[in-house]
Amino acid sequence: MNHSLLLVLLCLLSLNTFCQTSYLLYETQSIPNSIDGTDEEKSEIGEDGVLRISKVSTPTLTAYLPSKEKATGQAVIICPGGGYWILAAGHEGTDVAEAFVEKGIAAFVLKYRLPSDEIMKDKTIGPLQDAQRAIQMVRENANEWHVKSDQIGILGFSAGGHLASTAGVRYGDEIIPNPEKISLRPDFMILVYPVISFDPEVGHSGSVKNLLGENPPNELLDKFSNEKQVTSDTPPTYLIHAKDDGVSIQNSYVFEKALNQHSVSVQTLYYESGGHGFGLHNAASEIKWMDKVVEWLQK
Repeated sequence: MNHSLLLVLLCLLSLNTFCQTSYLLYETQSIPNSIDGTDEEKSEIGEDGVLRISKVSTPTLTAYLPSKEKATGQAVIICPGGGYWILAAGHEGTDVAEAFVEKGIAAFVLKYRLPSDEIMKDKTIGPLQDAQRAIQMVRENANEWHVKSDQIGILGFSAGGHLASTAGVRYGDEIIPNPEKISLRPDFMILVYPVISFDPEVGHSGSVKNLLGENPPNELLDKFSNEKQVTSDTPPTYLIHAKDDGVSIQNSYVFEKALNQHSVSVQTLYYESGGHGFGLHNAASEIKWMDKVVEWLQK
């Protein structure tokens, strides 16, 4: 790891010490598929208390590492949601990472590029390139970060769930430089109220438009409908969704069905209510999805 490109180093002291460190995702190479331009990234906290980051053109990976003594060796890369328009980087990023690290699980929040024709030659693959690079980076540094290279998963919320599941079903489609032939396959997926399908009857139209543009051809819609890309090698998956979510729970249903059809292990937690965007805590239920996921990972 080239520490000269370290962005932030912050060790937080509580009952257990952990370090939070942010790295440039492409620290020793140019950002692939990029167009030079002005950095217009903006972070703001709305009246609802949600941190929103927009116009991301320089992706980063922020590592939340448990103490060596507490580390389980497992790791999860977190993709915040935001409709491929913004990143809800607080309640779907930082908060979740801190909860994982309390369990001894290393967490990495991915600030991925948001698709834009102004900064990308092909905006449809920009976020996936960053997800693949995040997996690659964690595996490259597994020993340093006390992570087991075969226990690195990916988690995504909403459109971040679409990105995470895309990384899980299209890991063989390498769209970043990978001279060392490091596996880009996540070992497991955790998808929280995910966008999965780009079928107009199921998917989230805003995410489709922001990633693929206006009126994308059916071939492209099928390619990014991740339930149609599942194989027997798709990683084991945990799905969390509320039945009253504005992003239809059919997204999780069709993915669960596809996983079952290909004999891929899948666990689900379907809340009766809770809506969309609840992040770490669904106020409509006493069941904490984080506890269920950690139990699943321990097995």
